[in-house]
Amino acid sequence: MSTLNEKVKTLAPDLTKSFPRSPRSTLGGYVIAARAVDKCRADLAGKVGEYHYDCPLDNVFLGFAEIKGADLREFVATGADDEAVGKWIGEHAKKHSRIEIIRWNNEWRYKRISETPDMLQEFMEDYIPKSIPVELIPHIDYLFDVFDAEEKRIKA
Repeated sequence: MSTLNEKVKTLAPDLTKSFPRSPRSTLGGYVIAARAVDKCRADLAGKVGEYHYDCPLDNVFLGFAEIKGADLREFVATGADDEAVGKWIGEHAKKHSRIEIIRWNNEWRYKRISETPDMLQEFMEDYIPKSIPVELIPHIDYLFDVFDAEEKRIKA
């Protein structure tokens, strides 16, 4: 078991010092999945910082794929690398056609905050001015931009 945990520790980003991958990054063909796996590994390794695995954003992916967060976590805990996790996702996700996955990915890549549920819009109304540098706020067009701006992947 300790060998497996060591593999997880090696793969886990230290989210107390850096950021998970952008929600735009794909794993197993799905947006959000790579970010969720980064947070899962970091959580398992005790380096998750202020991030949370199996959060509402992770659940957007998990819900579409019909994968339980606990099941993905159990597999990630084996020390599986991204290639193995991507393969596992492909084997365990609800079967969708390629175009269904492409459409879903694009829907989320280009989802405006105004297209999200009211609760999220309310949250973002206060969160954005507190968390995003004022010079970047005009560059926030899509929900994923909030994460990318906060995590310094978008520059003014």
